[in-house]
Amino acid sequence: MNLPPGLYIVATPIGNLSDLTPRAAEILREADLLAVEDSRVTAKLLSHLGVRRPMIPYHDHNADAARPGLIDQMRDKAIALVSDAGTPLISDPGYKLVRDARAAGVAVHTMPGPSALIAALTLAGLPTDRFLFLGFLPPKGAARATAIDEIASVRATLVLYESGPRLGSALAALAKRLGPREAAVVREISKKFEETVTGTLDSLAERYADAPPKGEIVVVVAPPPKKEAAGEDDIDAALREAMTRLSPSRAAAEVAETLGVPRRTAYERALELKGPDPR
Repeated sequence: MNLPPGLYIVATPIGNLSDLTPRAAEILREADLLAVEDSRVTAKLLSHLGVRRPMIPYHDHNADAARPGLIDQMRDKAIALVSDAGTPLISDPGYKLVRDARAAGVAVHTMPGPSALIAALTLAGLPTDRFLFLGFLPPKGAARATAIDEIASVRATLVLYESGPRLGSALAALAKRLGPREAAVVREISKKFEETVTGTLDSLAERYADAPPKGEIVVVVAPPPKKEAAGEDDIDAALREAMTRLSPSRAAAEVAETLGVPRRTAYERALELKGPDPR
């Protein structure tokens, strides 16, 4: 097989080497050059395939400097983008390479395969119709709290990556700001000691507080619970309070957002409560 020039995005195993697809293996054997996160990790995969290929590092620390040269080479070479594990571009700088390759008129192909994000969702037993991937939370307390607050009201399952030493504190921060939501800690996916532990965020935080686990970890958190529909008395009370500060239209907008009722309904009720204009 003679690969046409271009960029080939190759998903690699996240644990079991048998998860490498035949198509991905073919690309790794035939590519002119591999752009890799860590050559030592990729060398083990190539050894499993019984091949050797030229490699060049492409990671967070050198991506901006390495990208222009890679784009130039793609005009007449087949270059495969490979991360240490899973699908490239998921929580790494690969998207910029794809963007610039397309802008330069380079053909871009993807070899789909393993992804810790998707695998963890299938193991967690939580809703999968809508989910939000957060990557890694900030390690420092204040920044982490802000990041969690920003997504607290998102009606979707949350998925994030975390390291073993930081898992306990991350779960504690999630529990403090999101409440007792159901969650799962998934680690060592597709490996011998694969494990999925489920429970509430606070119970999981307690479990891992003094026992940081080893391996690659994905945390999956259930969406926020649905709010009960506001009753007429609740709407009236909220509107009366809001109209002590705001005009009926602005009070209706505030109450509609807070209680989750149609804005038109809130506005019509606000006018009824306000009564006729005495003029």
